[in-house]
Amino acid sequence: MAGSRRPGRNFLFVPGPTNVPERVQRAMIVPMEDHRSSSFPDLTLPLFEDMKKVFKSRDGQVFIFPSSGTGAWEAALTNTLSPGDRVLAPRFGQFSTLWIDLARRIGLDVQVQDEEWGTGADPDRIEEALRADREHRIRAVLVVHNETATGVTSDIGAVRRAIDAAGHPAMLYVDGVSSIASLDFRAQEWGVDCAITGSQKGLMLPAGLGIVCVSPKALAAAKTAECRRCYFDFADQSKANAAGYFPYTPSLPLLYGLRESMRCLFEEGLERVFERHRVLADGTRAAVKAWGLTLCAREPKWYSDTVSAVMVPEGVNGADVIDIAFRRYNLALGAGLSKVAGKLFRVGHIGDLNDLMLLGALSGCEMAMQDAGIAIEAGRGVGAAQDHFRRTIMAKDRRPSEAGIFDRNHSDGVVRL
Repeated sequence: MAGSRRPGRNFLFVPGPTNVPERVQRAMIVPMEDHRSSSFPDLTLPLFEDMKKVFKSRDGQVFIFPSSGTGAWEAALTNTLSPGDRVLAPRFGQFSTLWIDLARRIGLDVQVQDEEWGTGADPDRIEEALRADREHRIRAVLVVHNETATGVTSDIGAVRRAIDAAGHPAMLYVDGVSSIASLDFRAQEWGVDCAITGSQKGLMLPAGLGIVCVSPKALAAAKTAECRRCYFDFADQSKANAAGYFPYTPSLPLLYGLRESMRCLFEEGLERVFERHRVLADGTRAAVKAWGLTLCAREPKWYSDTVSAVMVPEGVNGADVIDIAFRRYNLALGAGLSKVAGKLFRVGHIGDLNDLMLLGALSGCEMAMQDAGIAIEAGRGVGAAQDHFRRTIMAKDRRPSEAGIFDRNHSDGVVRL
């Protein structure tokens, strides 16, 4: 239809899928090849080892499935647990709710700990529940690291300390779909038995890969687990993966893209990636404060560095802000989900982006909010974010440890002049 073309790029600022770097896009434009050839392991075997570095796991095993993150959820549960097994799961957002639903549908007995949306997993309550479980019926604790529906990050290290303090043998399963490769994640140090992620967030790829990092303890549990599985069977994967192959046809373009995306991450440096996300998130939070609005996350300790869920004033529908942003300004923002539907809009600041890209999105947010009837001053939030970014060093060619410019004891953990 004449006149339907929208010039320029769509500003994608949902918390996933994220922007795919051009070099990663190019890496995925490959001719199809024989995935049983003798040279195929040259591609695949390094992928498993490099993903372990991303998870920060030394002795875990990585499985890469052609699926979304939900497939990785199912793989982790069905391979290591049996029908009727009890699991403990805090529920504080849409994605923790969905994980609980999946667990119940495959026959697990889920003991739910409801928390207020805008908060996260409570280590004290987890420890209390595990201490009360004297017969050790709870086989696993399921925690969403970064709840994108509310912009909340839970302290997984504190959850591990709670499990240890209770002297309980429960395994720890963590949904890291919107945190892995964006937020600091330490599978080995935190004793995470099953860590899951998807390709479409911090790994900067299209959706289509579900990835699980499994500890030796969870692999041992898989030997006696009785949940039915076929497509997601760790045993089938392990047998084929050992030689660099898969038990069925893998997604070749995504595997080549994964190799390139990890090159991007390692070239920048994982710690620098985490720092960049903190800087961008702090700039977004400065904008929200300047607008006179609040975040869904109740306290700074819950703030997510990959997504900010911005509450809209009473009488305004957050869905209107999102629709106006998309139709008028070619800006894609995240919607409120379930309990917070219509009450907020979400700004994703995750993956391949920098401060100038984010300033464009914040400018679009301001225009869309004004159009939706929210009384904010144009440029106020953008200016606050600019001030924050100007006080930080975002240059990729300078490492945080150079010339003593990085104070690791600083409360917000950013590089300053």
